[in-house]
Amino acid sequence: MFYHTHPYPPYILEDSTRLIVGTLPPPRFTTGDLNDVDVDFCYGSSNGLLWKVWDRIYDLGLVYENTHFAIEQRKAFLKREKIGVCDIVGAAYRDKIDASDLGMQQVKLRDLLGILQKYPAVYSLIFTGGNSKNGPEYFFRKLLKTAKIPLECLDDQVPRKHQFVCAGRKITTHSLTAPSGTANRAIGSMPIYKVAKAQDPHYTTLDFRVEQYRKVFFNE
Repeated sequence: MFYHTHPYPPYILEDSTRLIVGTLPPPRFTTGDLNDVDVDFCYGSSNGLLWKVWDRIYDLGLVYENTHFAIEQRKAFLKREKIGVCDIVGAAYRDKIDASDLGMQQVKLRDLLGILQKYPAVYSLIFTGGNSKNGPEYFFRKLLKTAKIPLECLDDQVPRKHQFVCAGRKITTHSLTAPSGTANRAIGSMPIYKVAKAQDPHYTTLDFRVEQYRKVFFNE
């Protein structure tokens, strides 16, 4: 079996107010076999869409290449927007070497609740995926259940919004549609996407994410 360890520690600054919470980057980030357009940083996979969405929302002018400059561009953005990254999975085993969340076995979770106690400025968690099995919200709910912390639903429409109390403060969660190609089929089946596509044949799943993510990041 392949032991898929997370290659990056949590990237959180003292004044970070929001945390991006995913699972694991593709296995090549663990083995170091990056391609020329991967960025050796959080969510740097050339197949991923998070930075492409942020690029459009914030007009960042990012480069997509395996260089130090590309990394520094992304760090500067996270610092400016007070966004941290703390994926919830520390490691997992896989029979098949791929990036599927469902393929993860014997998952080792990070102590996200302990991290929230360490960083008191954080008031929001933004999951890059929902409550389907082995998704970031799914695992976080497990942590809350173990700690006997209730999760209150504020909005059950995608992107779903919840709230819980940790370290003496209320923290809000948002569950985004995953910024991965595997989520495109799910987006394509959504009535709201079908309506937009019928109105504009050039409308894409990336456009859908840009609209959804903008609401979350600009309203927080």
